[in-house]
Amino acid sequence: MRADRLVSLVLLLRQRGRLTADTLARELEVSTRTVLRDIEALSAAGVPVYAERGRHGGFALLPGFRTELTGLNHDEVLALLTAGSGRGERAFGLGSALASAMRKVVDALPESHRATASDAARRLLVEPETDLLSRRPVAETVPDTTMVVIRRAVLAGHRLRLHYAATGQTPGWRTVDPIGLVTVRDRSYLLATRSGADRTYRLSRVLAAQELPEPAQRPDRVDLDRAWRERCARFLSSGHIAVLVRVNPERREELLTSAVAVRTAAPAPAPAPDGWLRLEATFQDLRHAEWALWQLGTDAEALTPQSLRTALHDRAAAMAGRYGDPS
Repeated sequence: MRADRLVSLVLLLRQRGRLTADTLARELEVSTRTVLRDIEALSAAGVPVYAERGRHGGFALLPGFRTELTGLNHDEVLALLTAGSGRGERAFGLGSALASAMRKVVDALPESHRATASDAARRLLVEPETDLLSRRPVAETVPDTTMVVIRRAVLAGHRLRLHYAATGQTPGWRTVDPIGLVTVRDRSYLLATRSGADRTYRLSRVLAAQELPEPAQRPDRVDLDRAWRERCARFLSSGHIAVLVRVNPERREELLTSAVAVRTAAPAPAPAPDGWLRLEATFQDLRHAEWALWQLGTDAEALTPQSLRTALHDRAAAMAGRYGDPS
């Protein structure tokens, strides 16, 4: 609805300051022409939107403009309630805050909408604790006290001391400049710099954390999504092994869980009438790749590299020899 879009436009300008028409169009998922028409409509309605010309121009609200525009429609309430029902609410130690927000949202609803929204939310389940095979997902845990310290330092822009247990190394203290927090498939990471160099820390390996009083050396603004993509690209290109593998779609999730990362996932090219998927997966090393694909048995086939195919062939031959002799 256009009314909802106009409210969203005002909230974007109020919360993020000056924005270009192109940025507003991307955020609202409409055309730039639609944004310009909406700006005109807001101006005609008395909302103090003004344009700034030039290279760094855009649209903004007059400083100090406030109005009550935060009413939620039914789908927005349902999205919040559904988000609160999944495992995602535990990200960054904000579970209790989200639960409190959910109570406030429900309490603020008109009486006629409250029961409808709550009933609708009960009919949607996000990320249950077990899947159809009764497997419990392995979610990494971070102590709330540690998470609170890290989150507070990230948001306040203070330096951090971490007691960190890196893989294959003795745990040790290090001082870092935090940039942001990222959660991916129930794993949380701290993006930071150390002595000016990019570092990524897995929060489940942080044994203790201390917030320091001095300010972090970091830019005022950050594109966290871009920073994460760049670090992922560097990580995948350093010391890991890339494997092209065919996999039965029913076993895809198992492969995704065991791999370090999956860079592409597409239907196998013709001729492949079996409908198997072709994935480009990244593993820690050859041994890791061999172990992961062995778990899938005949439901997966490594296409490259040849060294992995040879390793799997030799293992299968040894296993067949072990069980092929009745004696």
